Amino acid sequence: MAEAGVRERTTDRAGAAHGRRPARWKAVFAVLLVLGLLGTLAWVLLGSRLLVVRTVEVTGTKLAPRDRVVATAGIRLGLPMARLSTGSARSRLERMREVESARVERRWPATVRIVIRERVPIVGVERGGRFYQLDRHGVAVADGPSRPKGLPTLSVAAPGPTDASTLAALRVLHTLPERLRRQVDIVEAPSAESVTLRMSGGRTVVWGSDERAEEKVRLVDALRKTAAGRAARTIDVSAPEVVTAQ
Repeated sequence: MAEAGVRERTTDRAGAAHGRRPARWKAVFAVLLVLGLLGTLAWVLLGSRLLVVRTVEVTGTKLAPRDRVVATAGIRLGLPMARLSTGSARSRLERMREVESARVERRWPATVRIVIRERVPIVGVERGGRFYQLDRHGVAVADGPSRPKGLPTLSVAAPGPTDASTLAALRVLHTLPERLRRQVDIVEAPSAESVTLRMSGGRTVVWGSDERAEEKVRLVDALRKTAAGRAARTIDVSAPEVVTAQ
């Protein structure tokens, strides 16, 4: 009986070992299958020609040429879509002087879309024989040899995005309603507290600082509806409590 018991235990161990071998091979096969799928996926995303950039769409550009936008973004046809760094492309685009903000999107399987928000020039300024177009932040977005059509001229001592007089004049111009803004020929700002608007037709509006803009607009509109205001060559709203028309 002892020999029979030994034989039974030996048989049980052999059966258990035989049962573990198929389970172990199944586990190994499952791991290999997963690794194979991951490798195939990585190849499709990073190494194959299946998911690469084939088209670059650009929207929102008027000042910046499309080809320069694409070149600055660093997006080349044939680049695997997964390798495209949209954040780096956006940072490069936002260093362009014409660009205020940019968005770069993947459109699977093969398209990259660039959405540009350009800076909008609102004045022209002459420096060194050239005319520069500034946006509302004082950034030069374009330049040329002649005065830009449709933009008033800015007259300040040192135009630029860090100059207080420039920024005050631009804030005044930016806050004007369109019906007044399109009548402005020249914006003068010898200081941030002394902005003056030279209007088409020869009228002058002494604006003062850029504060209380809405109130000053209402005063100018009200004066223009009166006989004295229509006849005046100079309207002074720099101190809204004491408005004068001459």
